[in-house]
Amino acid sequence: MENPYLLLTPGPLSTSKTVRNAMLKDWCTWDQSYNSLVQEIRKRLVALATEETDAYAAVLMQGSGTFTVESVIGSVLPKKNGKLLVATNGAYGDRIVQIARTLNIDVTACKTDETVPTDLDHLRELLQADPSITHVAVVHCETTTGMLNPIEEVCRLAKEFNKTTIVDAMSSFGGIPINISELTIDYLISSANKCIQGVPGFGFVLANKENLQASKGNARSLSLDLYDQYETMENQQGKWRFTSPTHTVHAFYQALLELEEEGGIRKRYKRYQSNHQILVDGMSEVGFKPLLTNQHQSPIITAFLFPEDQNLTFDIIYKRLKENGFVIYPGKISKVDTFRIGNIGEVFPEDITRLLEALKNITYKQGVVNG
Repeated sequence: MENPYLLLTPGPLSTSKTVRNAMLKDWCTWDQSYNSLVQEIRKRLVALATEETDAYAAVLMQGSGTFTVESVIGSVLPKKNGKLLVATNGAYGDRIVQIARTLNIDVTACKTDETVPTDLDHLRELLQADPSITHVAVVHCETTTGMLNPIEEVCRLAKEFNKTTIVDAMSSFGGIPINISELTIDYLISSANKCIQGVPGFGFVLANKENLQASKGNARSLSLDLYDQYETMENQQGKWRFTSPTHTVHAFYQALLELEEEGGIRKRYKRYQSNHQILVDGMSEVGFKPLLTNQHQSPIITAFLFPEDQNLTFDIIYKRLKENGFVIYPGKISKVDTFRIGNIGEVFPEDITRLLEALKNITYKQGVVNG
């Protein structure tokens, strides 16, 4: 059965038929061929992120992306004398702060407005003022708005002060080129159902081995113990400690093959950029302006402002677009009225063109004044 609509969201997202077909068999978690597949996935993930493959390891973790973020925060901060500095300008940076506080981890937020990238000067001030900070975390693509934060500068600054770096690349890894060794990222976090274009079920961490091995014993959770998961996968050739999402893992492997067939991350990045540019140009013709300037906008998801002289609501747009075969996202900031459209997944320029035609028909029927 074909999908009744296209997901234009930051994940879960529309996947290929072949990725979905990979889930049509049942698999045993103890089977040697399955564990070998896990090892191949781990190897491929590291190779996507760096040429220094011996220095890094991929650790897969059951659950949503947030589970994986919590596994990192709860496992790599020392139980004594560990302090986290989080650069945040949206819901997902704020969530890292919330995770740290819930785990009773000392945390400071370097907070900027949702429409402004990470304030590097403020970050420096905080690092200079508090030598007890041990780790610095930042969200690469903040999907609250589509903001792309300057992870290169953040990591360089953190390393200037000899801090461990954590990058939440949930919505960007696989869709935007990232070299973790060149950027001195110690922990990069992402998920199966984002730019790799798999389905939900697990996240993964690309970790500096030396740093990860030094974190042994830090975990504040049994099931989310990142080091223990790593050690088990290393010593038992791809075995997970607890029941793994076998169907999702096979779908993810197929998605990795399809990323390679497309030409790798740089080719996928160009497709996403093309999707975004066609979307922004077409939305402007209908009267919708993007929330962010092009300088800070990612090609992952785009937030749009509602025109002042309009009688549309998000519910109307959502309902009418879904009737035409598209699903979009509501806005997530409080200061202005926005909605968001994702550019990632099994989505191509011709799909964005069809979306724009559907939206034009909706706005004309509602009597919106176009710019």
